[in-house]
Amino acid sequence: MSDLIDVRVLSPITTKGFRKPADLAALGYAGLTVSHSQIDSGPGSIESEFEIAMSVPGTIEKAIEAEKEGAHAIIIDCMGDPGLRAVREVVSIPVLGPAETAMHVAAMLGHRFSVITVLRRLRAQFENEAAVYGLSTKMASVRHVDIPVLELEDDLPHTQARLVEQAVIAVEQDGAEAVIFGCTGLLGCAAAVRQGLLAKGIDIPVVDPIPTAVSVAAALARAGLSQSKLTYPM
Repeated sequence: MSDLIDVRVLSPITTKGFRKPADLAALGYAGLTVSHSQIDSGPGSIESEFEIAMSVPGTIEKAIEAEKEGAHAIIIDCMGDPGLRAVREVVSIPVLGPAETAMHVAAMLGHRFSVITVLRRLRAQFENEAAVYGLSTKMASVRHVDIPVLELEDDLPHTQARLVEQAVIAVEQDGAEAVIFGCTGLLGCAAAVRQGLLAKGIDIPVVDPIPTAVSVAAALARAGLSQSKLTYPM
């Protein structure tokens, strides 16, 4: 492998401009580039099991393309981890779901974690994911800010205030000792939310899934590690 690692962030939605390349490029550093691709056909956003299912064929197609283009690792840019296991079967490079990655990291950093997501309807999705990932006993709760994905940036201070509000409730009522953003559309909000919590005397990790997954993906690629082909045979 060359000294330069390319981590591909693959957005499984069709809305143009939702994921800004400059935001991803800022996650890179000497020896790491963060590239981006997006499905051509599928849902405009993902807020349901139906939309997850609709996104999977395009995600598989773009993952195969990413490996052919020389990417060293792939991150599926949605907390539903759409097509995660299927994509691992069609490429040899490591493939990370931000939900799986963020949950395991949060479980290392705090005894129990809460997910702060966008809509109430996603609670079952995250509880099911925690069960599949072996982390049900580590998840304290799933809370929501009641803001649809494509409206998160319409009033960012309001979104961040709602995240802080729900994170405080997760800590004080649910017993959370770490929080995870339950939508990759919240990229870049962690510092503001952590400051909001610190202002209330709460010092806990705030896990922003995409930067976390990029760091883990780069480490796996650098170490020459990828998913087991006994678990995910081609």
